[in-house]
Amino acid sequence: MAEDDRAAPEFALFATAIGRCGIAWSGRGILAVQLPEASERAMRARLRRELPGARSGEPPPAVRQAIAAIVALLEGEARDLSAIPLDMARVPPFHRRVYEVARTIAPGRTLSYSEIAARLGEPGAARAVGQALGRNPFAIVVPCHRVLAAHGKPGGFTAMGGVATKYRLLRIEGALPADLFS
Repeated sequence: MAEDDRAAPEFALFATAIGRCGIAWSGRGILAVQLPEASERAMRARLRRELPGARSGEPPPAVRQAIAAIVALLEGEARDLSAIPLDMARVPPFHRRVYEVARTIAPGRTLSYSEIAARLGEPGAARAVGQALGRNPFAIVVPCHRVLAAHGKPGGFTAMGGVATKYRLLRIEGALPADLFS
């Protein structure tokens, strides 16, 4: 990552097996990972809206490594993305805790919202966990798609395509049979 934490955030778009994704970074780590939008223009607009002042840039080595790991995961490799540094300066404390637990879910595995709440020591907070994951700026790196509602139901998913995208990601990772929910 760049040394100057005061520099404007930068972002880049990159190709994956599910379409073009976006990634934004600061000197402290990844600020956002964006799943495919309807168009590159829409993705750029969303990144700029969520990160005012962000500009397109050439990813530094650590970001290139993160991109390579995300691409590999979306091609079906069981990649652990938990070591990718995240800049959570803009993330509320409860959300940080939720994201930290979600990052422990291995590819091909799932947890429920209530299981995450229990791991946080707040067993009644399943709905708050869902709300935090619905605002996850680090899609894939914080694998909110691996979190399901009670009884294996999908719950929500805010990326383009909604629950169908969630199931697609879970199928890629081997957490769902290929013919389930296709």
